[in-house]
Amino acid sequence: MKHLAPNIENACVVVLGDIGRSPRMQYHVKSLAETRYCVDLIAYVESKPLEDLTSNPNVRIHPLNPFPELHLPGLLKYVFKSCWQALTLLMVLISIRKPKFILCQNPPAIPTVAVVYVYCLFARSTKMIIDWHNYTHSILAITSSPGSPIVKFAKAIEFRFGRKSSENLCVTKAMQQDLQDNWNIRATVLYDRPPIQFHPTTLEERHNLFMNLSKVIPEFVGTVPDDEKISDAQEVSAFTVKLSNGDIRYRQNRPALLISSTSWTPDEEFRILLDALDAYETKAVDDPILYPCLVCVITGKGPQKEHYKMLIRKKTWEKVIVITPWLENSDYPKLLAAGDLGVCLHYSSSGLDLPMKVVDMFGSGLPVCAIKFKCIEELVQHGQNGFIFDSSKELAGQICEWFQDFPVNVALTNQKELINQKLKEFQQLRWDENWDRNVKPMLERL
Repeated sequence: MKHLAPNIENACVVVLGDIGRSPRMQYHVKSLAETRYCVDLIAYVESKPLEDLTSNPNVRIHPLNPFPELHLPGLLKYVFKSCWQALTLLMVLISIRKPKFILCQNPPAIPTVAVVYVYCLFARSTKMIIDWHNYTHSILAITSSPGSPIVKFAKAIEFRFGRKSSENLCVTKAMQQDLQDNWNIRATVLYDRPPIQFHPTTLEERHNLFMNLSKVIPEFVGTVPDDEKISDAQEVSAFTVKLSNGDIRYRQNRPALLISSTSWTPDEEFRILLDALDAYETKAVDDPILYPCLVCVITGKGPQKEHYKMLIRKKTWEKVIVITPWLENSDYPKLLAAGDLGVCLHYSSSGLDLPMKVVDMFGSGLPVCAIKFKCIEELVQHGQNGFIFDSSKELAGQICEWFQDFPVNVALTNQKELINQKLKEFQQLRWDENWDRNVKPMLERL
């Protein structure tokens, strides 16, 4: 850990969401705490935060009380919930050490930016910084309509209070330009970059992960069929084997490992992946020698998870297995590094933000197939460090091509070498260096 400078100051980070599923904001807190700030983190704590935060003496976590489950009509519930969040957030803000600045995540703008602005107005010397991940009004428009009163209200709140911030961060150049052109807001681009825990791993590390996960994921349990003839196997997973002399190797005819992560929200249409897996199943059944069995791991929590789990249970695949586990913070990076191909279905409600899950996959050395939207090429360059698709048919073609003659596929040797090289170049710049380069100068301006 970096040592704090003598002139320690107070900072506050506000996340009106589950901090355990807000990695970018957690990285902000960690970076602030490792420089010269004592940080008060205000957030909902539904999932376990990073140990770097919970064990850091310079970080105090203030859990927000969740809105009680009330059976109310949709709009009325939204109003009551917003009022509840505003009051609970304001009460916590009043109780903490007075910060030099408050860094808040947007979305949600309602009531976050309004409450933080009001606090800063009365605190006078406290500055508001907004980290623009997306737009609240564009997310609401997914399940409503762009012309609905709630969408218009959210946009008005974002426009009015967003322009009151002292400094702004955003996640893409496209969003930076949009904020400038349409909102008259100047923002510093801070691309998401993977922290050091997202890195390629050795075969031994992968084997140990598979063995540990096999205790809770039955599909990772290994059995030895007669045709493999592993007489001196000491440990066997579905993918790897450890021999009695300590050597570890991949299993003969092992399944391929496809990985996707999601928040199970409306801005990720998982029917696209399921349809692509249907197409892969057809090809793999018709030509089982050419195409391996496929284990697809979809991680994450969210409102639509049960809906898609029900759809998955109805499938009668022979060559495809889909599992939806929740992984601990320590296991998730290791699983990405052990995968053979990643899939990202996040398409961005505004077309202006980038999926952090792809950043994590690239940091782990995992090539990604990502769905096409307005600014995805700021992160994924088709055929260079991954692939971009526009339909389930295109995704199915990319999966089939990648896993044909798995794991050798001589036809893709040159392309795989290019992708690996591009991913290594991506891994050269990590979160800490990127944060120091872009955020530190901004904080000094305060």
